[in-house]
Amino acid sequence: MSFFEEKNPEMDRYLEAHASSESEILKKLRRETYQKTTQPHMISGYQQGRLLTIISQMLQPKSILEIGTFTGYATLCLASGLAKDGKITTLDVNEDLAYLPRKYFESSEYAGQIDFKLQDAKEYLKETDEFFDLIFVDADKENYAEYFRLIKPHTKSGTVILFDNVLWYGKVLEENPKLKSTQSIQELNDLAAKDEDFENLILPLRDGVNFLRRK
Repeated sequence: MSFFEEKNPEMDRYLEAHASSESEILKKLRRETYQKTTQPHMISGYQQGRLLTIISQMLQPKSILEIGTFTGYATLCLASGLAKDGKITTLDVNEDLAYLPRKYFESSEYAGQIDFKLQDAKEYLKETDEFFDLIFVDADKENYAEYFRLIKPHTKSGTVILFDNVLWYGKVLEENPKLKSTQSIQELNDLAAKDEDFENLILPLRDGVNFLRRK
């Protein structure tokens, strides 16, 4: 949930009404996510989906990495900007839900460019020698700082990294957080701001997106 969804729903509706529309396949996927999953709020929001789409279409990346597939909404948004010979690798560990993103990936125009893996992201990052143009992380908040450390060797000049939920419903303001997830997100935000190899900005969109670019 975003700040505006909770504090000023009228403004949230205004923001959505003044953003470009989503495709029919995204509408169907969003609807089915709310019908068939127990935590539909985990889907990338409408506004966030537009952000991912625009960034990907601007970059026209050849290689995208997504950590945290859920039902595949963000995957399809990111895939929309792929170069003709590009590929998106999307990772998740939820075998029970895998049927849903697979169904939509196979019916999309990007079917041949999406590599959906049921694999732990930390293991994947330690094994792969690939470099990525665009990376989106939205899973396993307790490992956000570790993901940043593992991702960095797979970036190059111009690589864009997006970490979702970095405001963590305001919990990042806690001075002595008890939750490991809050601690890790705070650590990530500190690492991103201090790492001289990156430029970054936290966008207050929905629950916060840390937007990084490798210099």
